[in-house]
Amino acid sequence: MKVPEEKLHELVEEISLFNEIDIRDIPCIDLYMDQVTTFFDDRLGHLKRDEKDSILTKTMINNYTKDKIIIPPKSKKYGKDHMILLILIYNLKQILSINDIKSLLMPLTKEIIANDNISLEEIYSAFIEIKKEELSSFHEDFENRFSSIKEKLLERNKEEYPKLELLLLVLSLITQAYSQKRLAEKIIDTYFNQPK
Repeated sequence: MKVPEEKLHELVEEISLFNEIDIRDIPCIDLYMDQVTTFFDDRLGHLKRDEKDSILTKTMINNYTKDKIIIPPKSKKYGKDHMILLILIYNLKQILSINDIKSLLMPLTKEIIANDNISLEEIYSAFIEIKKEELSSFHEDFENRFSSIKEKLLERNKEEYPKLELLLLVLSLITQAYSQKRLAEKIIDTYFNQPK
């Protein structure tokens, strides 16, 4: 049995699709908590690995506010800046711990509260551009990675076990993700975490 390469390519295409919330789709009016959670479920629900998973809950939002990761709501309403911060948190928490996210975003929220000179829309737009570039190169990177694995197995006469290709592919992807996660953590530790 051979690895179903067509199915693998479909999975890569699915991952490579850009599915982030466009800045123009973020409501310009302030929303109550229930409206915020509904918005996120509607816009990012397709990213859930399991139907029981939550994109964003009221408890999460309250904890982010309590931990000063997002700016406090105004009259129990959340504006565009809140929404952008929540989208960034959602993306960051896929890889980073809540403490690392707090180290990254707390200085930003303090700056927003203090002088309002920071444009979260500009930060978000730059993030969207970077994410699009990363996703477009993901497909090519995958092809190179998978070809390399197949060559290594051929050299060792191990091509008769197709699950070995998949195992090595997962190990390769995890190694890359781990390296990138560690570098992100080192940057946070070096430039964002304040000495105790």
